[in-house]
Amino acid sequence: MGTDFSKRKRFKNWRAKRPFWASTLSVISGIIILSVPVQLYEIAAAPGSMIVIGLLLGGLTMLMGILGFMMPRLSTLLGILAILSSVLSIMGALGGFLIGTILGIIGGSMMIAWNPKFGTKESLSHPIHDQIAEKEAASGKELVPE
Repeated sequence: MGTDFSKRKRFKNWRAKRPFWASTLSVISGIIILSVPVQLYEIAAAPGSMIVIGLLLGGLTMLMGILGFMMPRLSTLLGILAILSSVLSIMGALGGFLIGTILGIIGGSMMIAWNPKFGTKESLSHPIHDQIAEKEAASGKELVPE
C-alpha cells in the first residue's frame, strides 16, 4: 500500500509541473480530429482530396498535446500551434465534427494560460534582500539590513 501512495504522489508531483489537463484535451482533440479522415480514407482517397490535410492537422494537434507533456516550458508556443491546427482542421477533417475543434481551442488556450511554478515554496517567497531592494527603490535611499 505504501508503494501505491508513493506512485500516486510522484504522479501528482509530475502533473503539477506540466500543463496536464491542457495537454490531455489537446491529445483527445487530435484523436477526434483524426477519426474523421481515417474513416473516410478508404472511400474518398483520391488525388487532390483533403483527407491528407485532415490527417496532417489532426496529427499536429495531437503532437502539440504530447509535446506539452514533455516540454512544459514551451507551453505558450505549443498552445498557439494547437489552436491554429485545430481551427484549420475544419477544412480537411470537418474539425472532428466541431467537437475536436472546440476541445483543441480549449486545450490550446489552457496551455497558453498555464504558468509554470518551478521551485520550492521557500524560493518562491520574497527573501529579505528582495524586500530591502523594493524599499530602496521606493524611497530612493540606501538601506542597511538589520
